[in-house]
Amino acid sequence: MRKKIYLIVLSCSLVSCYTYQVKKPADPATADKQESKSNAASSGKTKNQAAETQSMAAQPPVPVNIKQKLVPTKNFKIDVDGKSYKIIVDRWESDSLVAHPVHNPDRVLKFHKNQINAERIAERRFSQPIADIITIAVYAGAGVGIWYLLR
Repeated sequence: MRKKIYLIVLSCSLVSCYTYQVKKPADPATADKQESKSNAASSGKTKNQAAETQSMAAQPPVPVNIKQKLVPTKNFKIDVDGKSYKIIVDRWESDSLVAHPVHNPDRVLKFHKNQINAERIAERRFSQPIADIITIAVYAGAGVGIWYLLR
């Protein structure tokens, strides 16, 4: 019984409500297209104007600016030359990112912006579903503990 309690306490202490999620950039072309469709329906636009807005929507997406995405003092998970790093961004020095690993502030990492895979930059965010699952599990465990003591 004691081993099970230690296992439960250990597993609960290793769970985190924070996850690394890749932020999908909002595509302005699709937003404009949806707005133009609603405007066309309400104001009676001609077919030529609707065709122009559709051709504008077919343009390729704007490339992601890594310097704007990786802001100082935030946690990120990045891929550099096929290797994954969990970092805290310190600063930008011209085209180089200066950061340190999450649990090792003494070690300094430097990456050139061309080495970083812009599509795989994941920001650390709070995950409400995981927090809810942990809360329910703790309540259930407390209920079972109280029931066991009263029995």
